[in-house]
Amino acid sequence: MAIALAAAVLSPLLAHSEAAAQNRGNAQAEQSRSLRDRRASSPALPPVGRYVAESGEGFILDRSGRHPLLRFDRRDETWVLRPTAAPRGDVIYRNDAGDQVLRVTPSGGMTVYTPRSPGGSPASFTGAGQSLTPPTLGPMLLFRLMAQRSAMVSQVVGHLVQVNLDGDQSEALCVEALVVTTEAVIRVARSPTARQYVAELRRISIVEGSRAGVTYSRGVLTVTVDPDEGMAGRPSSARVIRAILPRG
Repeated sequence: MAIALAAAVLSPLLAHSEAAAQNRGNAQAEQSRSLRDRRASSPALPPVGRYVAESGEGFILDRSGRHPLLRFDRRDETWVLRPTAAPRGDVIYRNDAGDQVLRVTPSGGMTVYTPRSPGGSPASFTGAGQSLTPPTLGPMLLFRLMAQRSAMVSQVVGHLVQVNLDGDQSEALCVEALVVTTEAVIRVARSPTARQYVAELRRISIVEGSRAGVTYSRGVLTVTVDPDEGMAGRPSSARVIRAILPRG
């Protein structure tokens, strides 16, 4: 009789407990579905987007190709970025000289590192951007660009500097290298402390090869691009400048 009474008392309690557990399971499942639906409905960032840092610097980040590309506003150089793992699941993007350019968190937070903000400045997405893939110019425009770049460098250095471009596999890559290299030389020539290192510069040559690189010897600055690597096969201005300046 006591056993029957206990069973009669416990039965409603057990039923209530099972119902509560079922309700909790249903609520958790519904919450999980809601979170998944929310993530699925969230607008994904486009492959090419424009961003602005809190420091005021704007840039385009192009992730549509094999390597992420970045170009700051009012700058001619496109940086090719290489990802490396960081603590807490972050990803650090560096240029070919090893300098940190971007840091991205798993949640999508982005920090950009520049000479103006060496400690990093948070950046936010502002809209779609234009692709950073270099265009093909054609013979006439290419010759005009070479003449313009030669004149720009010659004026800053103070004497004639010839510009040669010898590439038949990837004209667009060679043009990118030409612009980046001449900009690097101009920066060095405008520096009161570094100007002396381009005083003997007489020729800038852009050539194709099996490996990207930069050499500077006897007044000739040679930049080698690797067409097989795409944009990553073109040395950055940082590498060009390091090749010009003596190693201390």
